[in-house]
Amino acid sequence: MSHATTRRTAPAPDRDRREDRDRGSSTAELVIITPIIIVLLLLVVGFGRYAHGRQLVEQAAAAAARAASLSPTAAQAEGRARQAATTSLADAGVSCRSMSITIDTADFRAGGTVAVTVACTADLSDLALAGLPGAATMTATGRASLETYRQFTGTGTNR
Repeated sequence: MSHATTRRTAPAPDRDRREDRDRGSSTAELVIITPIIIVLLLLVVGFGRYAHGRQLVEQAAAAAARAASLSPTAAQAEGRARQAATTSLADAGVSCRSMSITIDTADFRAGGTVAVTVACTADLSDLALAGLPGAATMTATGRASLETYRQFTGTGTNR
């Protein structure tokens, strides 16, 4: 019977030095990359919130213009447009620091148009860590045509 002898060889000294030098480098890389990933995620969330808020402001402006176009007088159109814009944003859950609604009824006649501009300043202060400003103003204009064959009167009734 022959016995095979196994020889243990000592690791090369260069290899030990290389392993010691790399020890802990993955932890350091993780510590450096984690804040960058968090900031990028906050930026994505912030831009998503801004885009969604802008879309909701556009919908509110369109709803306000539509409500104004169905009104018999310019005075009633302004009141209905303000109510429609405010209700649309409130129903969507948008809270504005400040909101302005501008109604253009200069062309309020049969076949004319009415335009409503809604500006909403939204609070983004909870995302300030990502470098976003504390607030963003989103503005949208909605336009609606008035019926061509409907007669508008100054008394608030349509014929």
